[in-house]
Amino acid sequence: QVQLVESGGGLVQAGGSLRLSCAASGRTFNSYAMGWFRQAPGKEREFVACINWSGASTYYVYSVNGRFTISRDNAKNTVYLQMNSLKPEDTAVYYCAASDIVAGSIRLRDYDYWGQGTQVTVSS
Repeated sequence: QVQLVESGGGLVQAGGSLRLSCAASGRTFNSYAMGWFRQAPGKEREFVACINWSGASTYYVYSVNGRFTISRDNAKNTVYLQMNSLKPEDTAVYYCAASDIVAGSIRLRDYDYWGQGTQVTVSS
């Protein structure tokens, strides 16, 4: 089992920045790829970014490419999502997730463990 706890969400004006953190406990953190997903009100949960087990490979959804950066610190069992140039359409609950597919995946069903989510609200 892996337990995931997100933090760092909040209210920010458009153009601002936030850094989300996801602390993992339980089984060996570097056995997993990590992903960030988000869910806006009335919408399905969608992929945002993922990072492979070592941190050497990352992938982003097109809408955040160049604005968001995913990273991980395996010594601290933590994955991060640095979000810059935030837009109102980035408003959502953000979830981190862990996958046994160590290369990473954009598919929700490939992730076995999920955090409780953290709210990000971007005002215009």
